[in-house]
Amino acid sequence: MLSVAKREPSAFLFAGQILGVLLYPFMTGSVGRAAFSLFGIAILGLVVLAVRDSPGVTRVAIGLALPASILLLIQVVTGDDALLPYSSALEAVLYFYAAGALIAYMLADHEVTRDELFAVGATFTLVAWGFAYVYVVCQAIEPETFTAAVDPTAERTWMELLFMSFTTLSSTGLGDVIPVKSFGRSVVMIEQLVGLAFVAMLVSRIVGLTVLRGARR
Repeated sequence: MLSVAKREPSAFLFAGQILGVLLYPFMTGSVGRAAFSLFGIAILGLVVLAVRDSPGVTRVAIGLALPASILLLIQVVTGDDALLPYSSALEAVLYFYAAGALIAYMLADHEVTRDELFAVGATFTLVAWGFAYVYVVCQAIEPETFTAAVDPTAERTWMELLFMSFTTLSSTGLGDVIPVKSFGRSVVMIEQLVGLAFVAMLVSRIVGLTVLRGARR
């Protein structure tokens, strides 16, 4: 299994993140929070593997993943979420760095491998996760940054913030979780721009490869 993950790290990272989307709703209560942290550590390991096979610097990824993992382990042992904003900040930086590394990996040549196809999905989910972690930090710094139709003044859960991040990045506009404070709205607008830029990059990449292939023929 590990050898396969090393050969196609983007595929395993993408699969792990999709699995997380399906499992997160069940990670509630003290046991669920511990499972959430442990699962997060596993994903960090897959992120490092993905960066290792990209033009990114592996040491930078490890330097971010290691302290984040330590903070997550402390949360597992203590059952206290006080360190959550700090681990989330480190995870956000790592996810954005990994997304940039995967983009460089996809643009490095004019051939499209199977792992590069999975890297497209992994990059999207990395950015979505990264912004969700940024929202966790925003909420910790300024409570009630985000509101929702259900229990408007409550602290938004991880699943709500991740859902908002996906709907913002994909520009679907389906979210019932919205920012109501100025800084939160600024971050959401930045994510909207990133989502549009990502789609534009993919379209230009496909067009460029199509033109190149036609020229070769």
